[in-house]
Amino acid sequence: MAAAITGVIIFTPVGSQAKGGRQIGSQPPSGIDPHAIDALKMMGTYLRTLQSFQVEADLSTDDVMDDGEIVQSSSRVNLLAAKPNRFRVEVTGDDPNRLYLYDGKSFTIWGQNTNDYATVPAPPTIAELIDKLTDRFDIDLPLVDLFRWGVDEDDTKKIKTAVDIGLSTVDGVTCEQYAFHQDDIDWQIWIQLGQYPLPRKLVIRTLTDEARPQHSEVLTWNLAPSFNDAAFIFDPPPDAHRIAIADAKAQSTEKGK
Repeated sequence: MAAAITGVIIFTPVGSQAKGGRQIGSQPPSGIDPHAIDALKMMGTYLRTLQSFQVEADLSTDDVMDDGEIVQSSSRVNLLAAKPNRFRVEVTGDDPNRLYLYDGKSFTIWGQNTNDYATVPAPPTIAELIDKLTDRFDIDLPLVDLFRWGVDEDDTKKIKTAVDIGLSTVDGVTCEQYAFHQDDIDWQIWIQLGQYPLPRKLVIRTLTDEARPQHSEVLTWNLAPSFNDAAFIFDPPPDAHRIAIADAKAQSTEKGK
């Protein structure tokens, strides 16, 4: 899920209190609180057990202009997934509205503003499709990390600092807040407490850009969505124009010749 807010949280002086009453500076010498890492692993394990779910997310992203000024854009994502081989993702907001559909056999992206769409054959699982879209077509699906959390255990090795900040609430839901630092990002995550350890909020700050742009997501979950097969099948609207998706991998190979 593409990590958190600023180094202020992570590098608070020794002895300051986290919201849950913990001493932020009392973490192990490595700077890694094992409770924070365990929480990530538990969340990832739980997410992998979900066979169908719906998530509505409010996203906010900082875009850095050529002169360094930050312009913020907002969008709303509605994701419906039925593992292992179906999903529907609708994106609305400041950027052009888009619809992504996967029915286990084909993947379609429809630009609702331009009424253009492209369809390509798809592999048999969501995981394989995500890899294909990233590697071959340079397409990053919104909320894609919901399918990736905990799949690669080596991801936690990239974390340099991990802090359990303490109790917090997101839209009235009681959560535990955690802050992490990696080489190129700071990030925070709010994980729902109880028997459903769901990610409820994510804040990521990029450290490789002097402007330190930030991305945030607030997630609302439905673990028992109602749907039928038609929800994942694309029915082109009148006057829709079929176009081709640029094959980024082929273009890269061609340039390398």
